[in-house]
Amino acid sequence: MEPIELARSIADTLEDKKGEDILLLDLQDLAPLSDYFVICSGSTDRTIKALLDAVVDEAREKHKVKPRMEGKPEEGWLLADYGSVVVHIFSNHQREYYRLEDLWSEAKVLLHVQ
Repeated sequence: MEPIELARSIADTLEDKKGEDILLLDLQDLAPLSDYFVICSGSTDRTIKALLDAVVDEAREKHKVKPRMEGKPEEGWLLADYGSVVVHIFSNHQREYYRLEDLWSEAKVLLHVQ
């Protein structure tokens, strides 16, 4: 499986589950840590957890991969690290605070669903 397939599948899952402001960034030429970031917002702690659960379940079933996970929904940020694809799910407040889009502003935007 190609990393881009996983990244697009994750973005599709987030869109299906009503994730907000979904962004898929290509970091291949910018960072050795990961090829793609998928960034998404959720409006509540429960929504953030539900979005991550949907991503993890779909990736496990469809692509047979498991992530390393970090964060807590009540802290407004969850991360699923698939190695070449890293998923960040934020509360609106935490997304504004961390501003990953600005930090990685040189990355190519492959998808932006608002």
